[in-house]
Amino acid sequence: MGCRFWRQYSVGPYILDFYCPALRLCIELDGELHQEKENKLYDQDRDAYLKEHDIIVLRFKNEEVESRLGATISKIMTYLPKTPLA
Repeated sequence: MGCRFWRQYSVGPYILDFYCPALRLCIELDGELHQEKENKLYDQDRDAYLKEHDIIVLRFKNEEVESRLGATISKIMTYLPKTPLA
């Protein structure tokens, strides 16, 4: 759809896994470390910061991407424009 995602994109004090500036859409892939309480709190603060800067954050667990790739892609596609970007 003409959307370009950058890998390891810096926004403020954070590094985003994948980011499309044209859509202000961030995709985060979370491993097991993100399940620990301290990391969950960090992710909440980070997501709040990004929301304050009008960035949509989609989070997927690594296992989810590996076992249900089609469903993951379908969810991402709902955030992409219906017609290609110029």
